[in-house]
Amino acid sequence: MPTTASQNVAFFPSVQFDADIIGKLSQSGPRYTSYPTADRFRPDFGYGNYLEAVAGLRMRGGRRPLSLYLHIPFCDTVCYYCGCNKIVTKDRSKAATYLSYLKQEIEMQARLFAGMNQIEQLHFGGGTPTYLSDRQMGELMAHLRHQFEFAADDVGEYSIEIDPRTVSRERVHSLRAQGFNRISLGVQDFDPEVQKAVNRIQPEAETVAIIEAARAAGFRSISIDLIYGLPLQNMTTMAQTLDKVIHASPDRIALYNYAHMPHLFKPQRRIDEAELPPAQVKLDMLALCIRRLCAAGYVYIGMDHFAKPDDDLAIAQRQGRLHRNFQGYSTRAEADLISCGVSAISAVGATYCQNEKTLEAYYEKLDEGKLPIARGIKLNSDDLLRRIIIQMLMCNFELSIESIEQAYPIEFRSYFAAELEKLAALQADGLLSIEPDWLTVTPKGRLLIRNICMIFDRYLSEARENAPQPLRYSKTI
Repeated sequence: MPTTASQNVAFFPSVQFDADIIGKLSQSGPRYTSYPTADRFRPDFGYGNYLEAVAGLRMRGGRRPLSLYLHIPFCDTVCYYCGCNKIVTKDRSKAATYLSYLKQEIEMQARLFAGMNQIEQLHFGGGTPTYLSDRQMGELMAHLRHQFEFAADDVGEYSIEIDPRTVSRERVHSLRAQGFNRISLGVQDFDPEVQKAVNRIQPEAETVAIIEAARAAGFRSISIDLIYGLPLQNMTTMAQTLDKVIHASPDRIALYNYAHMPHLFKPQRRIDEAELPPAQVKLDMLALCIRRLCAAGYVYIGMDHFAKPDDDLAIAQRQGRLHRNFQGYSTRAEADLISCGVSAISAVGATYCQNEKTLEAYYEKLDEGKLPIARGIKLNSDDLLRRIIIQMLMCNFELSIESIEQAYPIEFRSYFAAELEKLAALQADGLLSIEPDWLTVTPKGRLLIRNICMIFDRYLSEARENAPQPLRYSKTI
């Protein structure tokens, strides 16, 4: 029988599901793909500030590995649940125009990092990256390799998000030949009625065929995205989808909570709210997913990610070198992140910056000979301190107080006196233990790691003190 919220507590190898605590503490909060979070970026951070950050890296010398993200915003059709920055169009000429500007931005970034870069990680996201034709993708990859030095295939992690509905087996083999060695497939749910309710008809056989093609092509890792909380989902449909996913045996699984925020994302207005599962059923589905995936041998990485024990993500976590960035969990903790494309966010040195969010503004900046930066932030010493604390908790579920005091000129218990007082309440709920030299998140606390990290978020605390209006975040569970 599936574990249900009414059973209160269910134990799993590395994570413990406690419905009462989740119900008590679930609230809106950041996902901490960065700290400070993107809603703290400022419009007075621009191109000049970014140039200063890159110059600072060059002055410090060394050849740090580099991570590169490319945003391809186009989609053929709209999925009603989607909250991504995307452009739904069947006019393929728009992609051709976009690519010419994207290549220009890539060239500008490559000149800035000339002589001190080696790409060890590449990720294509969207939108739907495979909206680009095979020829366009080949030309874009050739352009990237002409501009940047890439690590060898067996060293680098080069991934792409694909929509199985937009590719053939031949296209999958072509993507591998073009240099990608990791692939991520959007699935969300295998139930036909759920698919119809979110406007994403994707037969199981079609998806499985692409997974098999990826294995045959030699992709090192295959990842599947699932969503719980979609319209018409229930415990039966969720169990059936899990059966099919486990049988397909992907290397990684990302399990996302559907956040219904139609006031922010227009496509979600097409979803019938009466068809959404109640909060109690969503909790039951989450418990079911965790139990089934852990029983199938997957390791709970954190937040919404699972991986096979021999996957690089699980290995990186065991070795203490897991990292979290705008693409989620990553194995490249030491890499600066260059992001190209509309709305893309870079993390270079002690800065974050985001590109313009509309094509018009993006093109206009590039026409002026400037990188299309719209806003950003330069981190101060307090930001850097809190960022590393949040990173350690999100990735390792523990924090060495001594290591923080050795790296920063603070006395931890004095500097974070207010935070420790708040953490004491979570300790009373069994979410973490506070010892003289360590903060350790318990298996029960791992699902609520966002709640724990929020206590160290100075901006969030200040916002809640000064602003009565609700903040625009998804639920932590």
